Amino acid sequence: MGELREECGIVAVYHLPNRPASPLCPTQGPGEITRLIPRMLLDVQNRGQLSAGASSYNPDRKQPLTTYKESGSVAEAFHQSHKDQFVKIMDSLVGCAGIGQVRYSTVGQEDVSYAHPFERPHIKMNKWFTFCFNAQLANYEALKQGLIERDANSCFSRDSDSEIFMHYLCAAIKDNERDLLKVCQKMAAPLDGAYTLAYLNALGEMFVCRDPHGIKPLCYAFDGSLFAAASESCALFNLGFDNDQIKDLPPGHCAIVTREGGLEIKEFATSPRTAHCFFEWIYFANAASNIDGKSVYLARKRLGEELAKLEDVPLDADTIVVPVPDTSRAAADGMAYALHVPCLEGLMRNRYSGRTFIEGGESRIRRAKTKYTPLPQVLEGKRVLLVEDSIVRSTTMRVLIDRIYRVGRAKEIHVRVACPPVVAPCFYGIDMSTYSELFATKFYLKHYGVDGVRSSDQLASKWILTPEIEKEMAKDIGCDSLRFLPTRATCKAIGLPSMSLCQACVNHEYPTEWGCRLSESARQRFVETLNAQK
Repeated sequence: MGELREECGIVAVYHLPNRPASPLCPTQGPGEITRLIPRMLLDVQNRGQLSAGASSYNPDRKQPLTTYKESGSVAEAFHQSHKDQFVKIMDSLVGCAGIGQVRYSTVGQEDVSYAHPFERPHIKMNKWFTFCFNAQLANYEALKQGLIERDANSCFSRDSDSEIFMHYLCAAIKDNERDLLKVCQKMAAPLDGAYTLAYLNALGEMFVCRDPHGIKPLCYAFDGSLFAAASESCALFNLGFDNDQIKDLPPGHCAIVTREGGLEIKEFATSPRTAHCFFEWIYFANAASNIDGKSVYLARKRLGEELAKLEDVPLDADTIVVPVPDTSRAAADGMAYALHVPCLEGLMRNRYSGRTFIEGGESRIRRAKTKYTPLPQVLEGKRVLLVEDSIVRSTTMRVLIDRIYRVGRAKEIHVRVACPPVVAPCFYGIDMSTYSELFATKFYLKHYGVDGVRSSDQLASKWILTPEIEKEMAKDIGCDSLRFLPTRATCKAIGLPSMSLCQACVNHEYPTEWGCRLSESARQRFVETLNAQK
């Protein structure tokens, strides 16, 4: 499972016939509704920059479904800087319904065949479909092995969740033909993990669905004849939908759209408990979005206010708060306002360098070195409260601290992290799958020893952050002091109870059966590695 790490964004749009015309439809007409997809994908671009693509449905076309996808950002994939090419691509995608995706994955990074959507042609219209998703299945290996054991003819050409969804969608469609609710139910029954999915077939039937725990975000909106869905609410807001029109799709529910113009929100799986990924509010989501009724921006602002309550360094005329752009800016503003200290842009980010957290291997190190430019005019001689949203591997933070001291000539650097220490792998879509790669792990081991890693339950109860551990972490990365937010403070800032959130990466409490299993396997491998190093 160490190879399957994804964080993507999906969109869907449909002009429903036999409905009052929506003022939000393009001026070209309802059959041009798919021209909205690139602009929607730009609003979820923060969720992936490796590829982008779209599928469209047009009943007047010889082939009712067509798919276009390419490597790169949305602008690169759709050739938006080349008008003629862009127009040609969009003309080929003209239709009354469409789905799209931006992708990040460490699997097949340069291989466009891994890009979404995935189209599955068939001689029967109801079995010809295309789909895209934001997902990571915790039981991927077990599902794959089960399919192979049940049918030796099962084919897997890629090492990704995509073919698992393909197999289960095909089986569900074969058994249920035209009932999309039953298709969702059958497809989802064996799945364990996090997913949102958009599906469109050659009959013009669409559904979008969200996993029973609601780990990944998905929202939808409806206005007259226009239905739209997206991983980020800002993608719908920027289409022109009012905030009160934008709804979060409940966990375990699907929105089904038919060619005749029907729209239904149906439950396809019972939700045992909600477990919204708290890292969405901390880092991944667009700050302009709302997730499950909670503003991402305001949550980040409150994270900074919680940090301010813990501050104990001397505050004087030489003290400044500096955010690590861009996701920590709201937290830095909130902290600075509460402390009555100026918040200044001491670091300028190269906006074309991408996001180092969702990059792998050496590219993360190289990009961290060129990602930020310290401003000595702001930093020189200052006591800097450097606010970061999270520290996972510490790659970026080490580079920043070194450059702020050497280039910025700061007097002191006190790192403040608007998140608890990341101490456990994620098996639901965040790029951290082993204990050994996590910055905080070695410090807990030093204090609690290998014996404190006997079980995942012990990890959750015994790995307690102390001032002494924070002091050692600060020394290791080269700053004057380091402080993390406690878990209870993040829940308070987000505005949801702990039991409504998945915080497994900071408390070892996985919301699904296979998440717990993979955690135990990762722990055992980690202990074996530690023992071998003795």
